[in-house]
Amino acid sequence: MKALVLIERFCLIGHVLSLAFGLAGLLLVLPNTEFISNLPPFGQTVFGLSMAGGGVVYILLGAATVALYAYRNLGWRNWLAFMIPAVCLSLCSELLGTSTGFPFGHYGYLSGLGYKIAGLVPFTIPLSWFYLGMSTYILARAGLEAKGVTGWVKQVSAIALGAILLTAWDFVLDPAMSQTPYPFWEFQDAGQFFGMPYRNVTGWLGTGAVFMAVAALFWRSGANKLSRSQTWVPLAIYLVNFAFGAVITIAQLDARFWIPTMISVILGVVPAIGLWWLSGSAPTNERIRLTVEEGHKTESGSAASGEVSVISSRRAA
Repeated sequence: MKALVLIERFCLIGHVLSLAFGLAGLLLVLPNTEFISNLPPFGQTVFGLSMAGGGVVYILLGAATVALYAYRNLGWRNWLAFMIPAVCLSLCSELLGTSTGFPFGHYGYLSGLGYKIAGLVPFTIPLSWFYLGMSTYILARAGLEAKGVTGWVKQVSAIALGAILLTAWDFVLDPAMSQTPYPFWEFQDAGQFFGMPYRNVTGWLGTGAVFMAVAALFWRSGANKLSRSQTWVPLAIYLVNFAFGAVITIAQLDARFWIPTMISVILGVVPAIGLWWLSGSAPTNERIRLTVEEGHKTESGSAASGEVSVISSRRAA
């Protein structure tokens, strides 16, 4: 398990660094063509490859981070029970959207995000729905469980909150990816909501809610409740991806785009941090596990067994 933690951290750091590299390329290097032209041929080749594949790399690293995190903390059944509906249903929604205009409006993907499925949707797009969707759903569920919300109220509330957080991220993502000088997709018709059609918002809400609801049906009831120390990875994933879109939107678009950015902060960033904070300290079972692990590290096998017995007796009392 320790090896998985190290790989997960490596993927998370790589995800953050690739986002930072992408920001530097989009905001500093590409606008200054003389810098690129002054590079030696090898440097120009490397830069061209990195910019062409940068979007693929950061999405793959983000998906790998959340997949490893879910496997470690929730078990492989709960991980796959979320990932498979998220990837499959979001892909169906994207294929429908790029073909018919429903549910997001008429739009099309450009280059830079990898091989396109059916010539329409880059294979990385369903993966981004997965890793951001699972991050927001985990934050919502952990915060609600910590406050004692149970049953169908918890299920419905977690789906609603998760879908809202996911949609709030899109308020900075869509302008950054479709209306800046170097877009990754484009709407065929100018929308009324800062260049986006209003149904793009409902499409995001609906798609997120549907795959979260399907995942919740298969989510094993015995899933461990996650504490604040266990939910910092989903929070970090959400915040760095918000920052990526927000910085591009604010830096390359006019002042009116401060409005969707602030909407994203109010409906996304603030609730996400609040839900993470509500998840609180480690639950009793988690504290017991950590104590046992520390005992194994510092004492002999017999002493560690005694520690387990004492803890178990206290737990029973």
